[in-house]
Amino acid sequence: MRLDRAAVIAGSEWVGMTCWSALRYTLGMTAPSHPRITIEPGKCGGKPCIRGMRIRVSDVLELLANGASVEEILADYPCLERDDILAAIAYAAQQTNHVVVEVA
Repeated sequence: MRLDRAAVIAGSEWVGMTCWSALRYTLGMTAPSHPRITIEPGKCGGKPCIRGMRIRVSDVLELLANGASVEEILADYPCLERDDILAAIAYAAQQTNHVVVEVA
């Protein structure tokens, strides 16, 4: 599949996406190594979510970053499981593990 660069840049749904996330968005893929993390074009702006629910990976990570414990998150979001939180952390770690190429 070939992505049209102009569509990627101009389309409002694409703003802020990396090339890989744009490709996953286009193909409607889930993160293969994290089956609990789903990416659906019409849900939460195509952002990674937990098991198809409208709880974004970034929501879980922000809660953790602001000092919430896993137990507190599970109490506030009874639909989540401990493995969902661990999957969000693992997914974030995977997303930051890539080569950064500077373009002059």
